[in-house]
Amino acid sequence: MLRNRRITHGELSGISKTVVYVLLLLGLLLFAFPLFWMLTTSLKDLGDVHKLPMTWIPSPFRWSNYAKVFHDVPLARYILNTVGYTAITMIAVALASSLVAFGFARLRARGGKFLFLLVLSTMMIPPQVTLIPQYLLFNKFDWIDTYLPLVVPAFGGSAFIIFLLRQFYMGFSKDLDEAVKIDGGGYFTIYLKIILPLSIPSLATAAILEFMYRWNDLIGPLIYLSNGDKYPLSLGLSNFTAAYSATPWNLLMAASIVAVLPPLLLFFFAQKYFIQGIVIAGSKG
Repeated sequence: MLRNRRITHGELSGISKTVVYVLLLLGLLLFAFPLFWMLTTSLKDLGDVHKLPMTWIPSPFRWSNYAKVFHDVPLARYILNTVGYTAITMIAVALASSLVAFGFARLRARGGKFLFLLVLSTMMIPPQVTLIPQYLLFNKFDWIDTYLPLVVPAFGGSAFIIFLLRQFYMGFSKDLDEAVKIDGGGYFTIYLKIILPLSIPSLATAAILEFMYRWNDLIGPLIYLSNGDKYPLSLGLSNFTAAYSATPWNLLMAASIVAVLPPLLLFFFAQKYFIQGIVIAGSKG
């Protein structure tokens, strides 16, 4: 006689698992539908895009739309521009924020808590409030129409990422610091040889968050860049119709698919570090 398997605390029953899987599948279809629509539209002729009733599967598949996009619009240049300044800001924000977070987490100084609260308070200020003062300042520096206004502030770190990394560093035992000091090392040695190697998941999370923000940023390039040769993808796609008399939705969707692929691939291959970094940072401190 088969004995019924006991369900332990926190484990879902068979029916509950089925319900959860169905809900997850519905959520997947809901969020994947726009991507599916973009993909099918990018493979159609322009006349088929407006055809009613709508055809979900293109016939025939116009793979030449992707080649046409790169031929008609300097999409390759937009991609290189975006990759260049995004890579610099991603590394700068991750390293600068980790150094500041290390100071708040491991050093004890008068007014340290007040300074940390001051850093957190900057997250409550809408970026539109500081947009005009920043523009006037960068204009005085003669940085307009360069990447400097987009890159240089990244070396000051990000308030949210500082908070995220500080929570992670607070969970490290202070015995590690004492062991390094006994061997003659200082705080910089602790940071380089102890903190950084142990914080790879959180640094990867910080880098991914910064990458997503910079890759999709439109306001910054729109304000500071005027030369079309310096446009990133976000600004290039917003001016996509300038090369045509009307909006070619099939070509626009093809260009959008190209723009979406790098963030998707990055998250797909780095999701383990991203989830691990969020979970660890959220469970410490």
